[in-house]
Amino acid sequence: MSLKLSIHTIGFSSLLLLSAPVLSETAIVRTQDFPKVITQADALLAQPALAQQAESIEEELVVTGKKDKPTSTPVYKINQDEIKKQGNRSVSEVLKNQPGFAINDAGFAADIHTGGSYRGASINQSIYLLNGRPIGTNVNTYHGNIDLNSIPTSTIDRIELSSGSASTLYGSEAFGGVINIITKPGNQKPKLTLGVTLGSFGQQNYRAGYAGSSQGFDYAFGWEQGRADNNYDVPVGAANRGRDGKLFNADTANNAYYARISAALDPRNTLTFDTTKTTSQKGLIYFGFPLQNDRLDHDAYNIGLNWRSELAKDSILNITLGYNRDYFNTYGPNGTSFYRTGDVDSQALTFRLDHDWQVAKGIKLRWGTDIKNESLSSSANSNNPTNAVFNGRIDQSRFLPSLFALGTFDLASNLQAELGLRQNFSDRAGSSLNPSLGLNWAATKIFNLRGSWVSVRRLPGLDQLYAYDTVHGWLPNDQLKPEFGSSWTLGTDVKFNDKFTGQFTYFGSSLNDRIATQSTGVGRPSKWQNIGLVNTNGLEFTLQYKITPEWRTFLTYTYTDSRIASGVDTGRQLNQIPFSVAQLGVGYERKGWQVNLLTNYYSGSRRSFFLNPGDGSDSYSPSWLNVDVNTRVPFTPQIGMTFYVQNLFGGTYEKTNRIYEPSTTFRVALEAEL
Repeated sequence: MSLKLSIHTIGFSSLLLLSAPVLSETAIVRTQDFPKVITQADALLAQPALAQQAESIEEELVVTGKKDKPTSTPVYKINQDEIKKQGNRSVSEVLKNQPGFAINDAGFAADIHTGGSYRGASINQSIYLLNGRPIGTNVNTYHGNIDLNSIPTSTIDRIELSSGSASTLYGSEAFGGVINIITKPGNQKPKLTLGVTLGSFGQQNYRAGYAGSSQGFDYAFGWEQGRADNNYDVPVGAANRGRDGKLFNADTANNAYYARISAALDPRNTLTFDTTKTTSQKGLIYFGFPLQNDRLDHDAYNIGLNWRSELAKDSILNITLGYNRDYFNTYGPNGTSFYRTGDVDSQALTFRLDHDWQVAKGIKLRWGTDIKNESLSSSANSNNPTNAVFNGRIDQSRFLPSLFALGTFDLASNLQAELGLRQNFSDRAGSSLNPSLGLNWAATKIFNLRGSWVSVRRLPGLDQLYAYDTVHGWLPNDQLKPEFGSSWTLGTDVKFNDKFTGQFTYFGSSLNDRIATQSTGVGRPSKWQNIGLVNTNGLEFTLQYKITPEWRTFLTYTYTDSRIASGVDTGRQLNQIPFSVAQLGVGYERKGWQVNLLTNYYSGSRRSFFLNPGDGSDSYSPSWLNVDVNTRVPFTPQIGMTFYVQNLFGGTYEKTNRIYEPSTTFRVALEAEL
């Protein structure tokens, strides 16, 4: 049988809802009326050739095989059109507006130390993928791992968010979920894209891209360069406030390059190569630590080769080879007296075999293997006699193979179950078997109920085990145990009518042996430790309403209660995680003209350290609300200018512990597609 869909881009909304009620076996979904619906397996796989086929067809797509069904957890998709409308310049800015996320390091003077969370889990407790491959190497020293502000949106085709059984498919460390960043494919017609943006406090951005296709061969290349001075006025008590009252050592500069080439070897086989490189240089402002002059350079590479083969009508095989490298170098004076420098060079080689197989009617199996070899080289050097004892270099590596299998079973025409198993091995930390369960019930044509449970486990980073952190003075601990526990969701998808849809999700997790730094005594350095149990409970929801063909609106809200359940901080909320985050957007679009308004609310978060006089470890930063607006003016169908106003109503506010956002700022962008 076949399912006939007309796939197009929804208007202004920060996300597309993909776990919608079951479609009939032959249904037509028109341009403006309903989001694109895909299965979780298809959404996460996102192989380049398949993605290119699905996204480039503007009129309608005929999908051969079983009708699409919803999954046991919500799957969100943010495409390039939505990213542009919100004015997002980096992945951190995109994720800031999505359900479940609390992102502190976005926008002006984004400090990588404040990081972000997904359903209460840190960046290292979620899985970030680039075209289906791991993008991080689990580095925690210098708060390394993934600097989301260094990944520009000009290289991105879309971002897909999922959870639940995604942990079975992509790794048991997906405590929060899986974030798959998919770069741009080629176009049917060759196209040159150019852009330049200038704005307040030294903002500059230049970008170019070229993409096309011919006779089963498609290609896409791109480059972007950006910088910002971030030397704006901040109030007394702000981090890195100079004598002139301005923020200092908060400048940033970055470059990004990407390429993707895909060739159809025959009707059943496609080979795709892609590579991304980012470089960044920035000053560090340390979320409240006074008068810092340290600098951080970061180079990241990700290379992948994928072979997709249609073995049979209902049997798809994907084999992927990947290489990921992150090089961090930090240097500068500790105050005014001493000089220090340190570097971390982490690399990962990956192999993945993924077979998606319709075993029988109502039974689907996705199984395969992930093999990873991680390595770390780190050095430290300081002329401070107290720290000089830690000078030197370490080299470590580990081998991490795993097997996974996810079965999907139709228990009835409107009832679907998922059962997953992931067997993880390690040459240093033993093995673990992590199961997952999911259930989805399409109760009516407008109401869908779903739930999931998954066992999770994350190994300590090689740097946490062996590398001294010259910036913070943190000591490694080779006795660290893995973090482990469970996460779960329960939610519903509702299609109130053709114009109004919503998703509501309760999420929770229980995480044992959480890894964090703890003081080893007065005047002594902190050390990585297993600090105990953290319990998280939260709620996320999103609503979309198409007011008219030109007007759209959306609302997202996330409540996160992440409580420390053992040790001296029992009962306290994890620091830097707000209880409430919300976004309200309204957009208008007609014949290339656009007006988009976005309101953000942040309830404040626990400070816990580097406090001002009068603050304690239970103090919270103030709540804030801001409004951003942008307007696009088309000069021709191919050329347009966009005007951005951030923090429309002015007033400097503290976006997280002693890190402040400036008053009203402006940007103007000129873009052309030729």
